[in-house]
Amino acid sequence: MIWTIIAVLVALYYYFTAYFNFWKNRSISGPKPVPIFGNMFSVITCRESLRNFIQELYVRYKNEPMYGIFVRRKPVLVVQDPEIIKDVLIKDFPKFANRGFLMHDIAEPLSQHIFSLEAKRWRPLRTHLSPVFTSAKLKGMFSLILECSNHLESYLDTLVTKGEIVEIREVAAKFTTNVIGSCAFGIDMNSLTEEESQFRRIGKDIFHVRGMRLLRLRFKECMGDLYNFLGYFLPYDKVTVFLKKLTVDTLKYRQEHNVVRHDFMNTLLELRNHPEKLKEIELSDNFLAAQAFLFFAAGFETSSTTMTNALYELALNQDVQDKLREELIEFSAKNDGEWSYETIKEMTYLDKVFKETLRKYPVSVLLLRETTENYIFRDMKVSIPKGQKVWIPMFSIHRDPNIYPEPEKFDPERFSEEAVEARHPMHYLPFGLGPRNCIGARFGTYQTKIGLIKILRSHKVDVCEKTPIPYEFCPVAFVLVPKGGVHLKVTKIEN
Repeated sequence: MIWTIIAVLVALYYYFTAYFNFWKNRSISGPKPVPIFGNMFSVITCRESLRNFIQELYVRYKNEPMYGIFVRRKPVLVVQDPEIIKDVLIKDFPKFANRGFLMHDIAEPLSQHIFSLEAKRWRPLRTHLSPVFTSAKLKGMFSLILECSNHLESYLDTLVTKGEIVEIREVAAKFTTNVIGSCAFGIDMNSLTEEESQFRRIGKDIFHVRGMRLLRLRFKECMGDLYNFLGYFLPYDKVTVFLKKLTVDTLKYRQEHNVVRHDFMNTLLELRNHPEKLKEIELSDNFLAAQAFLFFAAGFETSSTTMTNALYELALNQDVQDKLREELIEFSAKNDGEWSYETIKEMTYLDKVFKETLRKYPVSVLLLRETTENYIFRDMKVSIPKGQKVWIPMFSIHRDPNIYPEPEKFDPERFSEEAVEARHPMHYLPFGLGPRNCIGARFGTYQTKIGLIKILRSHKVDVCEKTPIPYEFCPVAFVLVPKGGVHLKVTKIEN
């Protein structure tokens, strides 16, 4: 019996450590892993955030163009040199076309969206979804976003009249939820009210990572295919049920009533009605709902968080806020108080503030890629196999003092033409770069800027006793968001 136990333990030890010489054999530096956890013990056990973990390694291996770590038993390559990053994202993109996310089409049908899809399905789908985000389509949606921003301004006025300290992240999230509802689903989500709408509750649930959801996430990461198999027995969560029903019902209604609206759902309807356009993909209800899910989730959360972080920094830096408001007043007067797509494009200081916000507060810690074939890094003669995961430490690059002096300082002038030209283009990656950059970057940029215009043109934001100073990131969230709320004092400006 004891020999059986010993044999089992030896087999388990071999299983968990079989690849631990992977980086050593390739002369790549990296921290020493431990069985079961690899290098991720502190992250998996929630003792440390992924952001802090990557930041510590970035400093530790600062002089290395790349280093290797282990996520449990699997090797992951972290690349830091800008020229190597350029190879991965742009020059040799076809060999790094996958993001490497695990998709569980049975347990989590909404996971098969364009952000996660493997290259074979991603390429044709991207081709057919990209027209939704062209400048021409954005101009068509601009009036819808502007209408939502008018509701935002009225709602904020209501809160200010009551003399309340404003939890600005919740206000921003209600605004972006309304925008996504209007521009993607053709629905008035009615989020900008005192009552919490159903859509806002669903939005919160998507990014709530605690309790059972955190346990389910860890189980999914460990078990892979077994987790997907359990999808035959596990009930769908309420987010999946709600968004699948919303998508199916919306498509059905538009089909039956011949409703044509130039938005995201109309594009999905066109794809469903013409499956020959995507022969490589089965356009099931689940697959279409997954695309709608991504538009909803990414569209409201990333933009609302960016709005929140911009307002937080402007409250701390009144000189920057004053300068931005001067530009808002100037352009408002020039256009008789009317805002247009072209006008916002011309506002250079607003653009600098926006870019500096995403420099200091990118949406994610990392950019993820996975090789589609064996690959050799030319200058280093390092070979990696097909299916190798590659991480690019975006947050750490954005906070590198050798790239951005005094990185904790909020300075929009980092994005003057001269400053941008002096930096390597791979040192600013908020939306990624290359063919697999963020498909909704232009849309997110414009809804964020319009929201900021409507708030700051007629309101002043200040810190108060409830403002979190210093800023804290939520340690377990999927994306980089503030821990708790961001409370600010908001006062009306008489024009």
